[in-house]
Amino acid sequence: MTHIVCGVDIGADTLDVRIGRDGAWRQMANTPEGRADLAAFCREHRVDLVAMEATGGYERAVFGALWAEGVPATVVNPRAVRRFADGMGVLEKTDRIDCGMIAWYAATKGLRPTPPATATQVRLTALVVRLRQLTALKVGQANQARLVTEPEVLASFTPVLAAITAQIRALEAHIAQAIARDPVWTALDRCFRTIKGVADRTVAHLMAEMPEIGTLSNKAVAKLAGLAPIAHDSGRRAGKRPVRGGRAGVRAVLFVVAEIVRRYDPDFAAFRQRLSQAGKPKKLVRVALAHKLLVRLNAKARDIRKDLALAS
Repeated sequence: MTHIVCGVDIGADTLDVRIGRDGAWRQMANTPEGRADLAAFCREHRVDLVAMEATGGYERAVFGALWAEGVPATVVNPRAVRRFADGMGVLEKTDRIDCGMIAWYAATKGLRPTPPATATQVRLTALVVRLRQLTALKVGQANQARLVTEPEVLASFTPVLAAITAQIRALEAHIAQAIARDPVWTALDRCFRTIKGVADRTVAHLMAEMPEIGTLSNKAVAKLAGLAPIAHDSGRRAGKRPVRGGRAGVRAVLFVVAEIVRRYDPDFAAFRQRLSQAGKPKKLVRVALAHKLLVRLNAKARDIRKDLALAS
């Protein structure tokens, strides 16, 4: 049976839509009406899957609208699509070509629909993203204040920092309430905290930005976080195995927390010492520690999910 895929290239104002690599093409407005037209277009062509690239958030409204209309959709990595096009010898790049490349890539890879996140998951993610933004803003303002000597200018930082701090505390309270209302999140929160050094923000970031934790293999979850070594061998040559891609937010949190855990956990401390004594580069040691922490968290999450499934 033919698998019909529709590719969508999303712009701020327009949607370029194509059936397959070089099938029917249309351009629609990136508005609620245009997204409704897209769903109707997909039904008209009996589309099995709509694929679109992650475009810094513009894809969310399109993705949500399609699922609301009962049209299965998935989001793909734009870098992977570009490399696929280059590999197929398609060097040209226009919106009209790109939507066809997205459809061709999704069909070739045999991608499946990705159900939308629940409303509670969307809310938690939004809260955590905003918390990260405000934390970075507070650090920036505090750093600027350290360089100021004029009293009048320095005084202007005080109310700004106080307002940011108040907003951060309010967000932390909302996040704690969201976790407390969800039985799975509550169980994961309690379990993760048994690792000394893992605290509120770590748990929130993992649940918001890696909801798959505990449902994937250790290798898959490490790759998702960009902490899995990528083989680069050829014949008898064994090349370096760098890490690449993945979810930067999760990775950044794990880097920091792994160093804290290492101070309290003898196993982590001994692991780091072995790597250092073996002459491994500092960056490799840092990645290895974060990888070890993620694997442990994933194993704990897997056990919790199994226990909850059996209890239900």
